[in-house]
Amino acid sequence: MARILITGGAGFIASSLAESLAKSSEHEITLVDNLLTGKTEFIPDSPSIHFIKCDVNRFEDISGVFFSGNFDYVFHYAAMVGVARTINNPVKVLDDIDGIRNILNLSKNTGVKRIFYSSSSEVYGEPVEIPQNELTTPLNSRLPYAIVKNLGEAYLKSYHQEYGLEYTIFRFFNTYGPKQSNDFVITRFIDAALNNQDLLVYGDGRQTRTFCYIDDNTETVRSIFESNLYINDVVNIGSDQEISILQLAETIKALFHSESRIVHLPPLQDGDMTRRKPDNSKMREVLGKPLMNLEEGLTKSADYFKSILNVRN
Repeated sequence: MARILITGGAGFIASSLAESLAKSSEHEITLVDNLLTGKTEFIPDSPSIHFIKCDVNRFEDISGVFFSGNFDYVFHYAAMVGVARTINNPVKVLDDIDGIRNILNLSKNTGVKRIFYSSSSEVYGEPVEIPQNELTTPLNSRLPYAIVKNLGEAYLKSYHQEYGLEYTIFRFFNTYGPKQSNDFVITRFIDAALNNQDLLVYGDGRQTRTFCYIDDNTETVRSIFESNLYINDVVNIGSDQEISILQLAETIKALFHSESRIVHLPPLQDGDMTRRKPDNSKMREVLGKPLMNLEEGLTKSADYFKSILNVRN
């Protein structure tokens, strides 16, 4: 039986991963979260999953969890997320460096076999090549969030070099689906569209992104973990189907038969990169099937969004 720790375990992606891993009776899973943005209702109801309220950035909090848990594997997903939140709270973003160091030091000292780290497409900054390949990591982003994710990757590689601690780095590209908060563009647009409110687009909306449905994310990560793939390596996790933010707004408006207007706001001063498109060949090989297309993923999410959002029409 594998003993697994997932940090940030009450968050959208981490709790979905826990639910996927819990399908196997071979895993005993501990989730920790400070509940700053995570929610206890996201924690899967499973006898193999246990939750502890804990702040990984505080050594006195997380050390006891490690010393009592005797973990084999750690998924370090805890981080401050959300564009507005990370831009408005840069010091709290930098506090996540403490969490990275705590996880690494405790892992190397308690016999953890491998750390799986949730990095981000933000490490690519303004793209120097399309598609964005794992071997190319330009350090040209000015945002603290991207800098911390880059630093986390450097820490993992350094601890492997010096202490032999194994790792896998996942660079996530805009994952969406049930349980995602409206800090992110798809849920924010759906919330507005269901209520016939304005869909707010920064700038001209020509900036492009790709969007990966949560099941494709968690199935890929689970397969990499259970098949022992990409040890001491980096894997892009995301769709390679680009769509502009303006097209996304139009798609959601049409899909939900909304009377919303699309309203353009001034461009963001920082952090709104022109393009995002991963080279996801590793992911495709692991998943072994086509990724879910955007409209199908939005449709699958619709019942959930309608049930939890404040729909006024």
